[in-house]
Amino acid sequence: MKRTIRKVAVLGSGVMGSRIACHFANIGVEVLLLDIVPFELNEAETKKGLTKENPVVRNRIVNEALASTLKSNPSAIYDKAFASRISTGNFDDDLPKIKDYDWVIEVVVERLDIKQQLFEKVEKYRTPGTLITSNTSGIPMHMMCEGRSEDFQVNFAGTHFFNPPRYLRLLEIIPGPKTDPEIVDFLMDYGDKFLGKETVLCKDTPAFIANRIGVYSIISAMHTIEKMGMGVSEVDKLTGTVIGRAKSATFRTMDVVGLDTTVNVANNLYKVLPHDESRDKFKLPKIVEVLYNNKWFGDKTGQGYFKMIRHKDGRKELKEIDFETFEYKPAEKPKFKSLEAAKEVEDLKERIKLLVNFDDKAGEFYRATFYDSLRYCSFRIPEIADELYRIDQAVSAGFGWELGPFETWDVLGVKETAEKMEAAGEKPADWVFEMLEAGFESFYKVKNGKKLYYDIPSKSYKEIPGTDDFIILDTLKAAGKKVWGNAGATIYDMGDDVINLEFHTKMNSMGQEVVEGINTAITMAEKSYKGLVIGNEGANFSAGANLAMLFMFAGDQDFDEINLMIAGFQNTMMRARFSSVPVVVAPHNMALGGGCELSLHSDHIQAHAELYMGLVEVGVGLIPAGGGTKEMTLRFSNSLIAGDVEMNQLQEYFMNIATAKVATSANEAMNLNYLRPTDGITLNRKRQLAEAKAKVIELYDAGYTQPVQQKDIKVLGKSSLALFEAGITGMRYGAYISEHDAKIARKLAWVMSGGDLSAPTMVSEQYLLDLEREAFLSLTGEQKTLERIHSILFKGKPLRN
Repeated sequence: MKRTIRKVAVLGSGVMGSRIACHFANIGVEVLLLDIVPFELNEAETKKGLTKENPVVRNRIVNEALASTLKSNPSAIYDKAFASRISTGNFDDDLPKIKDYDWVIEVVVERLDIKQQLFEKVEKYRTPGTLITSNTSGIPMHMMCEGRSEDFQVNFAGTHFFNPPRYLRLLEIIPGPKTDPEIVDFLMDYGDKFLGKETVLCKDTPAFIANRIGVYSIISAMHTIEKMGMGVSEVDKLTGTVIGRAKSATFRTMDVVGLDTTVNVANNLYKVLPHDESRDKFKLPKIVEVLYNNKWFGDKTGQGYFKMIRHKDGRKELKEIDFETFEYKPAEKPKFKSLEAAKEVEDLKERIKLLVNFDDKAGEFYRATFYDSLRYCSFRIPEIADELYRIDQAVSAGFGWELGPFETWDVLGVKETAEKMEAAGEKPADWVFEMLEAGFESFYKVKNGKKLYYDIPSKSYKEIPGTDDFIILDTLKAAGKKVWGNAGATIYDMGDDVINLEFHTKMNSMGQEVVEGINTAITMAEKSYKGLVIGNEGANFSAGANLAMLFMFAGDQDFDEINLMIAGFQNTMMRARFSSVPVVVAPHNMALGGGCELSLHSDHIQAHAELYMGLVEVGVGLIPAGGGTKEMTLRFSNSLIAGDVEMNQLQEYFMNIATAKVATSANEAMNLNYLRPTDGITLNRKRQLAEAKAKVIELYDAGYTQPVQQKDIKVLGKSSLALFEAGITGMRYGAYISEHDAKIARKLAWVMSGGDLSAPTMVSEQYLLDLEREAFLSLTGEQKTLERIHSILFKGKPLRN
């Protein structure tokens, strides 16, 4: 049966419900968001003389919840305009409307009786054959659909989103006892392709997969932390990005999520898992129990493991809990020899190996927590999943881990680690030793360019289902598809006569190695391939140009070298624009400064939906000089149609650069003209490189012709310079900007106006490139610019001077 999802009804508008509604609105679906009618009037409604029958009162709960979500930061919605796709109502008046909806998602409070009562009402109005799912985080499917009709049960399943649903990639699909297999297949496919999720098929077991493993790992680690006498900042220093986990690490994450949420899951798991061999680990250690009993749940209660103190002089001071006294003390800045040793190790896998095997307190902590977690995962097969890859997918996508448990075990060496675990009293399940005895030394391997997993029942490697459409660079690397590389970039053969250029510098910043990589990749593509994809699988596409060398040259006032460096970067960007083969750039997350400029000069951008793109050079006292200023001026000129107020149009493009405006989604990047209407947006990050490759082939097959430089870019000369000067002077007099901000803005205005021309004039791309390079060069001679660059390089934060 073919299914099309045009309209979705979300029942329950709390934190999860309203955010799920927003994510469906993000992808273009019409959403109906419903909640209960308030029991009483509030004070404001009473003063206005409203009654309980007034629609404002009856929809107050749902409207306030949605309004709160739309104000949240980070935003739950790609573009504020998308909120118009959501209509609101209440269960009493509007539930009959669900008959016209293709999918009904229940997201009410985690109480079985309330869910069952709502499902009884839903069954009166729901059209037979339509989807009905629950976002429960742990209530069994078979209990929720008891007493429901056959049609309800056949079309019912669990669809467990993780919060916040826009950002966390996991969507667990949990079939009920009678769920039609076609429904399961549809949900798995829809979640992947339309919602951009890592869809993981789960068994109907307590807390499913991600929370079962994740909450165990958290609470069990708390026992280790208590035993080792470790502090809050010590643990967070060890459990964040350094090991490929979320930046908020352990305790900061607990404060953000809410300690009560984690504890409630842990307590419930203790109750319902009498046969779990590690059941006692779900008991709360003192360092959790005291805070929970005090209702210090974190951000929602104003204090948790951390507390922000606001002093009378306006100063803010972050304090952390002392596990000896349970009073707050200044946040510590711990140091570990292992972390110092790992600083220069960019490769995550190599870094994890170093840290887990290091002989210091941090290494001891890593071994205790890693070995315990790996052992627990080995015993959960086949209880919660028949295949080990499902555990890795769920934990990685749900908790933001770069490597899942079994992937981590592979990195550490399966045999060696199993022996160390056994010696430490953390012996894995028997199947691990049986696997090793049968001659299989890893949980995963790559064969013929495909990633395979070890299948326990058959004692053989099998291909991970659903990954045929993915292109994973690590897999290409393991398959020997590398064709060129240096310290900062690698070129891979993607197949079908397309190559990919990957950056792998710190933050994927663009220095000499990356520039060399871009030029080499274009040369290779022009000689032997259909085209080039520029994309990577790092945390960010690129945080911009590497400022270290620029800072050194500027400090020495070596302006000839700076001029050569900028000219070289401009030429590289123009090579991307004017190559004889299609160049497609696939940016994700941060694409700032030079990363944005490279994207702007591609034939096509295949952006991930989560894209934070902008020209941010003014933050370091400069203007974009890799063609960014030229390109935005060109786009202004090309956008003009008869009757436009040209000054207003130009000012919009100017302000994007002058205020370092960064798009917070690919849709917003399109609104800011960083993306063109012809550029593409991919929701599922794992599909991005494959879709970028497909675009290269499409452009080539359509008869790609090398572009030529534009020489008809309209600039407005003195008239726009005067407008910009008036605005800059007004901002300066109002103390909204500093004198140095004003100087940078004037340089930017000069370039975008085409200089001091007496009348509007048509100019070439090269003319504007020369102007932006000249302006950039002059700003590198400013002491305040050097101070801004120094602050970014050595303090990691922007300076306003």
